[in-house]
Amino acid sequence: MNWGVEQFARAVGLAQSGGGLVPRGTRVDVFEQIFWLFLALGTLVGAVVIGYMLYNAYKYRDGDARADPDRSTRVGELPGGGDGGRKLFYSFGASTLIVISLVAWSYGTLLYVEQDVPSEAEGIEVEVVGYRFGWDFVYPNGHTANALRVPRNETVQLSVTSRDVFHTFGIPELRVKTDSIPGQYTSSWFRAEETATYRARCFELCGAGHSYMTAEVIVMEPAEYEAWYANTTGEAGSEAIGARDEDRIGAPATPGGPATVAARGVVG
Repeated sequence: MNWGVEQFARAVGLAQSGGGLVPRGTRVDVFEQIFWLFLALGTLVGAVVIGYMLYNAYKYRDGDARADPDRSTRVGELPGGGDGGRKLFYSFGASTLIVISLVAWSYGTLLYVEQDVPSEAEGIEVEVVGYRFGWDFVYPNGHTANALRVPRNETVQLSVTSRDVFHTFGIPELRVKTDSIPGQYTSSWFRAEETATYRARCFELCGAGHSYMTAEVIVMEPAEYEAWYANTTGEAGSEAIGARDEDRIGAPATPGGPATVAARGVVG
């Protein structure tokens, strides 16, 4: 019970540093708070509607308990006792206020989530290049790999593009999803709070090997990541030459795929 109360408090921003109504934190935190807020409000609205329905069903039930059976509304007769429509006005007014507030709050929250990168954050930048059927991750020093390694609890800014057709890069567990478009770059960001291995996927049908278009996202301790990064070079690492298209779907490698990248050491 206490856990649910805490989640609801976080959803309305009461448990956030700074006390603002728009939630802050990782993308996972923000979307979790949106979920709990809408779940709480949906439950409240459902309870009110069902409770009022049951109340009226009991109050206006047929039988001997009716105070004045002869005063039931006849066909063509307008019902009385409606307080001049004040109940309807109040209910519509309250509903409008709640809906507008939710739209404004959600819009402000999504602006924070979908901006290029939080202004207060510092971290690393990685270029993500999609191809049929895999992903290349290019680090600032030019190192290219098929697995994305990032430090724990640091903001990772992604610059995503494609070498051939339209793809969509996404990491479901970290609430990351952005288009991978040939000739263009889209931006996204995330921050992982725990060391773990996640799976990046393509979320746009791009060919016969679409379901095989995955990559590991390895979250490491900062010191471990620094040691790994210090040993990388501008050439494609062993991770970038491990998986081949023909190994994935039994077809020849796509031109410009991992084999080409391994030979060049850069992403074109």
